[in-house]
Amino acid sequence: MMGHVVPDDVLDELYTAPPERFVAARDEAVTAARRAGDRRTAEAIGKLRKPTVAAWLVNLLARRRPELVDELLALGDALRTAQHELRGEQMRELSGQRRAAIGGLLGQARQLARESGRAGREALPLDEVEATLTAALAEPEVAEAVRSGLLTRATGYAGFGETPKPKLRVIDGGLKEKPKPVTREPDERVEQAREAARTRAKEAQAALRRATEAERDAARVLAELTAQLEDLRTRQAQAQLDLRRARLELKAAQKAADRTGA
Repeated sequence: MMGHVVPDDVLDELYTAPPERFVAARDEAVTAARRAGDRRTAEAIGKLRKPTVAAWLVNLLARRRPELVDELLALGDALRTAQHELRGEQMRELSGQRRAAIGGLLGQARQLARESGRAGREALPLDEVEATLTAALAEPEVAEAVRSGLLTRATGYAGFGETPKPKLRVIDGGLKEKPKPVTREPDERVEQAREAARTRAKEAQAALRRATEAERDAARVLAELTAQLEDLRTRQAQAQLDLRRARLELKAAQKAADRTGA
């Protein structure tokens, strides 16, 4: 029998809060449900488990950057298809996209941790986050768990192929409605992932062109200013020389005037 469903807003608040705040936030949610007279919801909330730091970071990505997570997981379908059909060149291309996508998500995890106020207290377990994301690429079951944003611990995977399924822990048992199965065809997912990668590459190339042009402009302005500065220094030196000469001439004239007056 399906257990009582915890409201999405409560789950979102609890599983995006830093782990050290989880217990206090859960207790507050339980108290609020009891005050509202919803005993079953209070009991269901009280059973929620605290996530590890790595699981919390994955949950943050799933809940705050879902479009990036979806792009990564779409690559998993493409990688499994390419491996099954022994497409070596496509595997290499997709593997490069996978590394770039995971690297981008790890950067987002750092940013989200900073925004939460937790970054800097201790080293973030980004290796566990990376292992979990890699496992999600290889196993649809892990992918759905990652998408849920309800992980309580990280997981790992040895790689693509016939290896044991990774162990993971995720809140289920009716605490939240299970996500509907993805109905898009694998080919559509692959094409969408490729298109997203191509778009990012074009944006990066455009940014590189803009930065290169800006650097050239800055170098040109610097050269012009340097030439102007050199000219001003030359003029300053000449003016100082003229000033010294004028002072000497003034002294000589004053001495001559004094002698004449005497």
